[in-house]
Amino acid sequence: MLNISNNKVSKLIDLKKFKSGEEIFDKEHHKLFKKFLLVFSIIILIVLFLPWTQNITSNGNVTTLKPNQRPQTLQSQIPGRIEEWFVQEGDFVKKGDTILRISEVKSDYFDEKLSERTDNQIAAKSSSVEAYKNKVSALNNQISALQQERILKLEQAKNKLLQAHLKVKTDSMDLEAIKVKTDIAKTQFNRTVLLQKEGLKAVKDVEEKRAKLQETKAKLISQQNKLLSTKNEVLNSKISISTISATYGDKLAKAQSDLFTAKSSGYDTEVEVSKLETNLANYQKRSSLLFVTAPQDGFINKAIKSGVGETFKEGEKLVNIMPSNYDLAVEMYVRPLDLPLIHVGENVRVQFDGWPAIVFSGWPNVSYGTYGAKIVAIENFISDNGKYRVLLAPDKNDVYWPEAIRVGSGAKTIALLDNVPIWFELWRQINSFPPNFYQPNKESDNSKAKKK
Repeated sequence: MLNISNNKVSKLIDLKKFKSGEEIFDKEHHKLFKKFLLVFSIIILIVLFLPWTQNITSNGNVTTLKPNQRPQTLQSQIPGRIEEWFVQEGDFVKKGDTILRISEVKSDYFDEKLSERTDNQIAAKSSSVEAYKNKVSALNNQISALQQERILKLEQAKNKLLQAHLKVKTDSMDLEAIKVKTDIAKTQFNRTVLLQKEGLKAVKDVEEKRAKLQETKAKLISQQNKLLSTKNEVLNSKISISTISATYGDKLAKAQSDLFTAKSSGYDTEVEVSKLETNLANYQKRSSLLFVTAPQDGFINKAIKSGVGETFKEGEKLVNIMPSNYDLAVEMYVRPLDLPLIHVGENVRVQFDGWPAIVFSGWPNVSYGTYGAKIVAIENFISDNGKYRVLLAPDKNDVYWPEAIRVGSGAKTIALLDNVPIWFELWRQINSFPPNFYQPNKESDNSKAKKK
């Protein structure tokens, strides 16, 4: 038993005589093993030439397809103080439902009748605007009346000047006539004096002629004085025309100045009315902001600012809400090395956390528990984790995604790339080569779609 002897027991005893020996030594097991190795090698060789789909695996999260369907926080546009909550966490709210009521914390808006008083100020200022408009209208009428009056006054003064010119001509003619009469009277007087010296005329005749001569000289002087007076009237008429033009020009200038002042004051008042109307609209809008309402149908996830009496600043987060209607999507992250292999419209298989699956990454048709998706967007800028974000949408031609999936749950993605033999994929993996770089043939895809 200790095998310390050189004598072999097997030489002395024929083990084949025993039943167990017949069962063991008569069978040729190596032949079966050789057949097994041969069949296994043939199967392995065939498998090496089977098609294998290259892929890029990644971990992702369930999200929504549209930005407005993702969880959002509600903020207040104004600072305030929480007065009353109308919901609790988990409640369903419809668009426009009031979530909480707040109150003002700024002293400028403490007055509860601020809008009413502003409205009264607008009414008063509007009346002032109407008054200025009436004043402008009255000044326009006054200017029109002054212009009409100036025209009439100037016409009157011009007529008077024309009369004075005609009177000067008349007086000049009368003066010439008197001069002629004076010369005749002087000639007659001299003739009478000569005749009296010759004794042909009496002294009485000489005295009569002398008196008549003196009379004509007096008329001549009187007519000269009258002519000068008439010429003075012409000058006065000209001065009157100038005075009328200057006087009415001054009056019109003052009236126009008052008109422009009234217009300017009216415009200033209209600006004040506009500012007050803007303030009133802001006050009314601010009053509506005292109630925080739901922007869309959804569920209240979390109250970030809780309690009553807590104050907050404008833009500070108050409550988190999740929209009730959303289109599911998955966001996956790929390495920069794999980004050139990803194209919009390519197929991706998705495995969700909590759903059992048997995955054959290279044979997507054999995998069980995975769901189809298509790439709809590729981020153009790298994310904080050093990878590029890719957004996936459900494939409408594949099985519908489970209804129980919630936004934020985990997912594993398999982006399907080029089809290669298995031996090539093993060789690539052993040498740590990247997947094949390729471009999808969109023209062939479009032609196939048209044929269908």
